[in-house]
Amino acid sequence: MATITISVKDEVDREFRETVKKKLGQGKGILGKAVGEAMEKWIRDEKQRRIAAEMKEMMDKGLYSLKGWKFNRDEIYDRI
Repeated sequence: MATITISVKDEVDREFRETVKKKLGQGKGILGKAVGEAMEKWIRDEKQRRIAAEMKEMMDKGLYSLKGWKFNRDEIYDRI
């Protein structure tokens, strides 16, 4: 387990501690648990943003699109 020393604004610290107390209660390790959960959520969110950006880039480049592809009804019914 890692130990991290951080500096945050006093208002952020106060609100975070109040929120943790309301949601998880008080006790040894509760604040660390909440910080760990917040870090995990941030990591998941960033991964999803990266994936979405990569997919958008692929779509913008025309990958996985049907540009230029034409079909007629006979082709559709042949596939069924």
